[in-house]
Amino acid sequence: MLGIAAGVVTSQAWLGTGAAATQAKGLAVEAGGGGLDVAAENARAGSPDWRITRAGPARAIEGFADRASVCSGEVLALRVSTASASYTVSAYRMGWYGGARARLVWRSRALPGLRQAPARLEPGTRMVGTRWRQTAEVDTSGWPEGSYLLRLDALDGQAGQRFVPVTVRSASAVGRTVVVNAVATWQAYNRWGGADLYKGASGKKASRSLQVSFDRPYGSGHGAGQFLVYEAPLIALAERLGLPLAYATGVDVAREPELLRGAAAMVSLGHDEYWSPEQRRHVTAARDAGMNLAVLGANCCYRRIRFEPSAVGADRIVVCYKDDYAEDPGFRRGGPPTNDYRRAPLPDPESSLLGVIYDGYPVDAPYVVSNPDHWLLTGTGARLGDSFPHLVGVEYDRVNTAHPTPRPIEVLAHSPVVRKGRPSHADTVYFSLAGGAGVFSTGTMRWVESLDASGPGGGKAHHGLDARTARFTRTVTANVLRAFARGPAGRARPARDNLAACYGPRATIPGA
Repeated sequence: MLGIAAGVVTSQAWLGTGAAATQAKGLAVEAGGGGLDVAAENARAGSPDWRITRAGPARAIEGFADRASVCSGEVLALRVSTASASYTVSAYRMGWYGGARARLVWRSRALPGLRQAPARLEPGTRMVGTRWRQTAEVDTSGWPEGSYLLRLDALDGQAGQRFVPVTVRSASAVGRTVVVNAVATWQAYNRWGGADLYKGASGKKASRSLQVSFDRPYGSGHGAGQFLVYEAPLIALAERLGLPLAYATGVDVAREPELLRGAAAMVSLGHDEYWSPEQRRHVTAARDAGMNLAVLGANCCYRRIRFEPSAVGADRIVVCYKDDYAEDPGFRRGGPPTNDYRRAPLPDPESSLLGVIYDGYPVDAPYVVSNPDHWLLTGTGARLGDSFPHLVGVEYDRVNTAHPTPRPIEVLAHSPVVRKGRPSHADTVYFSLAGGAGVFSTGTMRWVESLDASGPGGGKAHHGLDARTARFTRTVTANVLRAFARGPAGRARPARDNLAACYGPRATIPGA
């Protein structure tokens, strides 16, 4: 192990004396034990220089953490590979911060660089991983709970920057809205090393991985997985509102049955496709006990997975055999199949949890308002039939009562789409349950991404989404978050079923 890795890089060694004192005073907010004061945290000065501005060559610097989440005060181990002789680590907490979107919480001194071995492909499962040496340890004492990007900066040689995403999870969710980072889905689409759960080195499905590992960097170019597109815009908005928030990953929700106990709401972000049965069971139980659920994406809870340990630690491998589930050793031992939730031999469609069911991709279609007087659309100015170009895509959900569908359910937007010549609809819905919970599902994967759209056409990064669309989705999202933060929304705002208006009289028959 390198010299620096033998000790701990403490959070007191990162700035000058005055700045360190200021940081220490600010971080004392956490000491009260009542959870993060989001408004006070976001009143602190932000760090607009958090973004990557000099990515450098593909392998100039990259790394990963030994855990997807830690509690504040735990030591986090990093495994970094770089062609440079030295590098630094800067921890940015993501939020609003007056529009800066991040705050520098900690920065290391210069650490010695090390070029680590190439990726390894496991035979049989075609899983890509590494056996990298630990290069640093970071003491997270005093770090406020939240979503973090650790930025790696190469200092010489092949200059480069990359992120390592980490969640500082909350000690309690009681009375708070829990933001859940979809780290299993990030890994499912992580092609670092040449393979993910979709395709492998040949570029075809037959060469895809049957399981993927957290023991590798993210190959997204910036190293942040899917966080920047599908999660960061919502976090910025939620923290700008100053609502009581708690933070966790899907791995945490699966591992800890009591994590959601007493939570006001849970937010599933833009692309949250891969769930373990434990995660689904814990979310369902909390929802049925009165926890509100906001699903701000599409294709949520579609794939059934299993977590397994790696040499680095627990829950470091995501197993999903999909159509080849019969070959999964876990299934052969009597465990549940790692395939789509709706499919045999253990069908359990996601619609029973979400109200909507995944209907396909790719589509690019206008979002069409069908219920403009709904309370969640208050302040949008939307009228019947108003449309927002490109907001439906690239994947979408709809109501389909051929699958389990909670009732009563209200459709707020009913958007025509055509996928591979087949006409269908994408639906935004709200429904309420006997236990008091309200559930909101957007039915489109572009919802969170649209929150940041600006100007005519929105720019390439936002698929043509414009500022008008952003104003609409920000207003609706704020209405959802504020209402859900107040407690069981279904008690104050029970749904009034309107499926017949969208799908005809047979939609009034459960299962029709």
